[in-house]
Amino acid sequence: MLALWAPPPAFAAALSTSLPSWLNAHIGDGDGQIAEIVLLRARALHERKLAEGVIRNPCYFAMDATRPNTSDDDGPGRRFYVICEASQSFQAISAGHGAGRDLPGVVDFSNSRRCARNFGNAQDSELTAGGAYVTAEEKTTFKGYYRAVGGQDAALIRSFIQFDGEGDTANARPRAIGGHPAVTLKGLCLKKDPHSAYANPDGYVPFGTLVDYSGGRSNGCTSWSPADAPQISVMVKADPTTLYIYPEAADITAVAKALAAGQRPESTGFYWNASCLNEVGTPRFWPKEMLEPTITQYRRDHPLPPPRPLPICRE
Repeated sequence: MLALWAPPPAFAAALSTSLPSWLNAHIGDGDGQIAEIVLLRARALHERKLAEGVIRNPCYFAMDATRPNTSDDDGPGRRFYVICEASQSFQAISAGHGAGRDLPGVVDFSNSRRCARNFGNAQDSELTAGGAYVTAEEKTTFKGYYRAVGGQDAALIRSFIQFDGEGDTANARPRAIGGHPAVTLKGLCLKKDPHSAYANPDGYVPFGTLVDYSGGRSNGCTSWSPADAPQISVMVKADPTTLYIYPEAADITAVAKALAAGQRPESTGFYWNASCLNEVGTPRFWPKEMLEPTITQYRRDHPLPPPRPLPICRE
């Protein structure tokens, strides 16, 4: 194994950490379980940030982006983990991975809905970057109105929890990488509502159709279902904690090398979810130094048209 990849110090430290016995029942590749390496690294990150005085929150998060984004019944796949050791609480919920992008005629680093093949930390790549994060401030944004159950108009106020990273994830803030509910408004138009606090000077508000894309892809952020997101928000409000996302660049490189040598990752001591590995083939990490110049040039060659004003809603 060492001929392929030398584990980083944080990984080596994690391997030596003994797990509480109650957590062993949650380790595995079944639905709602966590791979041991993901748990070990997430736990080591949390302990390190506690020791550094960066956080005090007794709970921590982990995500395994090599697992399927959808379950066998086509529902959202549970691959984001909320772990509170003091209360012996372990919960697995859904979370989306970065969709990536296809730049026609140049390069395709897009991901399917079910499994992620491409990862990276380039600006505007819409890719997930694995590694260490700490939750930061939460922002709320008015997105518009939609027709709720019962026929009443409701405002979509979406929260966004900023992440701060280190190493390959150090540019999380300029990339606007964080976590938010997997819900948005489509088909926006302007509706007359002069009494709304969100009305523009002409008395109009944006109005659209509410779309829940739990189990779908994201722009590189971590997206939770609307039902799960409030729980996350409450846990980290004024009390930041850690999030470890697997895989990191070194993991992806190691798995790719093993596959190139005709070996399955598990036979050489590496991990990738078997179901997704069969689907994606060889995974790839796209470093920002490689991808950002390409994205920048593509934007210059294909400038976006000027934004068009929203149409007036047809009642």
